Amino acid sequence: MKIHEYQAKDILAKYGVAVPRGEMVTARDEAERVAKALFGSGAKAVVVKAQIHAGGRGKGGGVKVASGVDEAGLAAERMLGMRLVTHQTGPEGRIVSRVLIEEAMPIARELYLGIVLDRAAEKPVFMASAAGGMEIEEVAARDPNAILKQHVEPGLGLQPWQARRLAFGLGLRPEEVSGAVKFMAALYRAYDETDASLAEINPFITTTDGRLLALDAKINFDDNALFRHKELRDLRDISEEDPLEVEASKYGLNYIRLEGNIGCMVNGAGLAMATMDIIQYAGGRPANFLDVGGGASADQVAHAFEILLSDNSVRAIFINIFGGILRVDTLANGVVEAARKTNIQLPIVLRLEGTNVEKGREILQRSGLNFIVGLDMKDAAEKVVAAAERA
Repeated sequence: MKIHEYQAKDILAKYGVAVPRGEMVTARDEAERVAKALFGSGAKAVVVKAQIHAGGRGKGGGVKVASGVDEAGLAAERMLGMRLVTHQTGPEGRIVSRVLIEEAMPIARELYLGIVLDRAAEKPVFMASAAGGMEIEEVAARDPNAILKQHVEPGLGLQPWQARRLAFGLGLRPEEVSGAVKFMAALYRAYDETDASLAEINPFITTTDGRLLALDAKINFDDNALFRHKELRDLRDISEEDPLEVEASKYGLNYIRLEGNIGCMVNGAGLAMATMDIIQYAGGRPANFLDVGGGASADQVAHAFEILLSDNSVRAIFINIFGGILRVDTLANGVVEAARKTNIQLPIVLRLEGTNVEKGREILQRSGLNFIVGLDMKDAAEKVVAAAERA
């Protein structure tokens, strides 16, 4: 689960991570009230920042510096309701419904700090780079040595010597190192205790008056751990999520929209990945990842079908099921029910194996609907790619 920048900063501040003074607002008069308070307490300028779940906001017009209360209010008014397009939103962009009014900082250096799980090492890895303010993926691709790393033992946490090594590697001044060590320790505690999957500060700044702050912040949480954090679940903003992914979550379906034209319905994450691979091997492009799970009911299958059909880019559907816990006849009944309910005109290609497979094939045959059955995965993939091209 992703959250907004202002929410991430609120969480980090509770753990002792220094952040600029600011407040989220949803209207011009609120923006002017916050800006007036910041100017009244010594701010030289304020920054108006659009709050969406995407990076690259500055280049898209979603970050503005204001030197007065009226200027801040006008910037907020123009930003609220705008469709902000960045390299991470895609061409459809995101509607801005809230902005963060924040004190502008006297920046000396822009650096990078981030924590993710290194699945190969089976440990969190704390990363730092002197190339702050840039896309870290681009930095890593161009110069892997620019990313400093320290793997953290989960039972011990980030050790002071590791934080010092990162601080000196960033070229911080000796008088800044102690503060940086405390800053990194607080960031790691926030990552660990909230069951985050990502905690990133980009940029992590030093200021001309000797402070260390998180100028931006991004936190993603492990969905599987949210049952332990009701206060975090309440931070979810479904308006920032794909509507089809939100709809799928209501029925316990694992769905991620992609950019192809072949809708996929599969049971099991591994088989779903293999299905997407074999579609591309056959020359096609999958439109989604959809795992209905091992114990899906006919009702869940019908809802999965409706979600696939809600994507206007889908030109054919590939149903690839290996019946173990999910019996093939259960799936077949769900598919037939959904096909009749939606009066589907798209070609449907199925590859069925496993428990009650013969009964499932019989149900499909008796339905009178025009299903295409593949002999195996390769044959079914080739058939669905050809069907999508014809459609």
